[in-house]
Amino acid sequence: MGIFARISNRVLFVINSILVLAFYWLALTLISTPKKRRCSPDLSCLSLFIVIGCCFSFVVAFCKEKMGTFVGNSTCIGGGEISSFFAMNFFSSFHEKKEKEHIRIATWNVARFIEMVKNNNMGSQTRYKMLKQIGQVNADILCFQEFSSSVRPDWYNNIVAVGKGLNYPYHYFSHEKDGDSLFNGSVIFSRYPIVDTGMVRFPRPTLPETLVFTDIKMGKKMIRVYTTHLQSNQFRKEDLSKIQELKGIKGNVWGNARYILSKLSVAITHRSIQADMVRSIIGNSPHPVIFCGDLNDVPNSYTYKTIRGNMQDAFLKKGFGVGRTYTSLSPTLRIDYILADKSFDVEQCKRITTKSSDHYMVVADLQLK
Repeated sequence: MGIFARISNRVLFVINSILVLAFYWLALTLISTPKKRRCSPDLSCLSLFIVIGCCFSFVVAFCKEKMGTFVGNSTCIGGGEISSFFAMNFFSSFHEKKEKEHIRIATWNVARFIEMVKNNNMGSQTRYKMLKQIGQVNADILCFQEFSSSVRPDWYNNIVAVGKGLNYPYHYFSHEKDGDSLFNGSVIFSRYPIVDTGMVRFPRPTLPETLVFTDIKMGKKMIRVYTTHLQSNQFRKEDLSKIQELKGIKGNVWGNARYILSKLSVAITHRSIQADMVRSIIGNSPHPVIFCGDLNDVPNSYTYKTIRGNMQDAFLKKGFGVGRTYTSLSPTLRIDYILADKSFDVEQCKRITTKSSDHYMVVADLQLK
């Protein structure tokens, strides 16, 4: 073996060891001290990067026999963390024709439909494509985040466009005022009667988002559907520039890394407050629960685990792979979810990977037992 091969093998061994040990630490921390995660929000930042890094170590393990046992042990300890972000339904498929007894539900951060003022520019054309996609999905219930609508005649009234244009006679909108005659927030549309509604506003210092719910009558049964948009990381253009510099290992790497991690830490702390509220509210529901939303956090996070509780993640039940739902920053960011309690069977789930919004739509068919 040449000197270059020996050096490269040692470098790979060191990197692999660091990643696997980090994975050990992550898995044991998440298993043994879940409450401490709130006191250490940086753990949620690191968990994603460590798990991604371990994908590298698994590849090395296949190539280097000496590392096989080491990586295998770490997988046994942290297998739960792997299964929470990677769906392993190898033969998953989605049948567009919905069965009569199924409830089809879709969730999507629609980014205000890109264009709010009536015109014929590229933004308006994208909005038209988004509405067309919503119509083609033919869901019974729609949950949208960052939904905007206006009562001004020269601006788009998206309540009417979806409600009347796509045949959703029932809806509940949080109606956050966002300028003159413009409203923004989370909304639930339904083709089944909505008999009760409610809204809970998250406290400062978090962003003034809301948790919205509707009680929907499905024949003789009642279900409760929640949707929300949790605290974002509030990345501006200059922040994204810093992230790009970090990717290319350019500029002030240490300073940029500290700044970005600090911003992530603040957002994660705020989301933990919101997550605790959501879990408490969902736990008091008198009806079977479906939760849809943009959590702005990954499946290994405190946010996700707290809100999910013992509910079923539709993508993990019927999808395959990482299931990215956010189109920027990283190819592994799954931050939009459909969760259903044990009163439902998850029949199928898919993402629609058009790039109209910066999020992908998630669609699932559920059956109430």
